[in-house]
Amino acid sequence: MDTVPIDRHFRKDERLSGKLSTDRLFEAGKGFIAYPLRFVYYQSEAAEKAKVRILISVPKKKIRHAVDRNRIKRLIREAYRLNKQLLTDGLGSDANCLHLGIIYLSNEPANYGVIEEKMIAALQKLRLRVSNND
Repeated sequence: MDTVPIDRHFRKDERLSGKLSTDRLFEAGKGFIAYPLRFVYYQSEAAEKAKVRILISVPKKKIRHAVDRNRIKRLIREAYRLNKQLLTDGLGSDANCLHLGIIYLSNEPANYGVIEEKMIAALQKLRLRVSNND
């Protein structure tokens, strides 16, 4: 039985960093909301190691305590890590890379169940948008 192993890691090359990449994401990217998360995405023509590179942001203006911000970022990262195959399976094998920004919008910390539910719905929606070249 040949099964394809599911990549459940979140490696450093999957993180979006750098001023140019971040600026391009927020200037030219498209977005949608799956409350309490906002997704901004941009298809880059540059060939990179990872198909999808993500940036996670929890604004200090919304969540005042650093402990709470860091916990929310961990929950978002974990929900993405466990469900990223919903997005990567639908991307195909072209050389384009998808840059994705995830911003937390709520004023109150959410539990993992809510974040994972919204993450799954948003990744499926994003896969449809990217495959249709919206």
